Amino acid sequence: MDKAVAPAKALSMMTGLPDILVEPVIRDALREDLGLAGDVTGMACIPPKARFKAEFRARGNGVTAGIDCARLAMALMDHQVRFEIVAPDSTHVKAGDVIARVEGNARAILAAERVALNMLCHLSGVATLTHKFVASIADLPARIACTRKTTPLLRGLEKHAVKCGGGHNHRYGLDDAILIKDNHIAVCGGVAQAMERAKAAAGHLMKIELEVDSIAQLKQALPFQPDVLLLDNFTLDMFKEAVNLAKGKTILEASGGVNLDTVRAIAEAGVDIISIGALTHSAPVFDIGLDAV
Repeated sequence: MDKAVAPAKALSMMTGLPDILVEPVIRDALREDLGLAGDVTGMACIPPKARFKAEFRARGNGVTAGIDCARLAMALMDHQVRFEIVAPDSTHVKAGDVIARVEGNARAILAAERVALNMLCHLSGVATLTHKFVASIADLPARIACTRKTTPLLRGLEKHAVKCGGGHNHRYGLDDAILIKDNHIAVCGGVAQAMERAKAAAGHLMKIELEVDSIAQLKQALPFQPDVLLLDNFTLDMFKEAVNLAKGKTILEASGGVNLDTVRAIAEAGVDIISIGALTHSAPVFDIGLDAV
């Protein structure tokens, strides 16, 4: 199968995830859609050997992600389907642009169509929203990052889509890094107890991040030298004070209720990272259609 054709406008030419990570998700999605009887519409209406040729086309302006999901959906239905990628992940496309071309057995292509489009539209939506945030602070040093607020079982794909949009990834799961949040602090009995236990348990490659919700808590945390301080729902004035107190001593991450109207001011305050759950949990789908040619 043809996996890629060089695009005209790619943001960073993100390499796709290995098929071995993507295929189980697509296989389960196809199994859900096919149910116990398969595509009864296709089997009823379309001759077994009928051929079909179509193009995935953008219906708006945005950034692509998830093209390998569409390719694998087709391949799992029929490995002889020809799939040509025109706009690889991270390509900036406009309405009417061809993203991919597919040709082969009509029953197979139409049975895979919805799963292919669901994944491609959703992940391209994540990439497109991420790019809007990234573009809004492009002249500033702060980085845009996603969170663990992802769709269950789609985290790897959604985090890949964030990277396609120019963003950065936070931890992938609970085992990536130690992140001490407000409830951890409450159970431990305070910032000092939580940080002392975390430092005693952490290996030499394990980072420690501590969430603080006030300047007073930030001051308590600094002597313990956390690798990152998560400034949770700070006001703009609090962000500026935190930067004055801690810049250069630790990485400062802003989080909580960030949107396209507020992100630039937060970045201008001097924080290093701005993490945004909405990149994955609230991204609108990017409209893409599969059109016969």
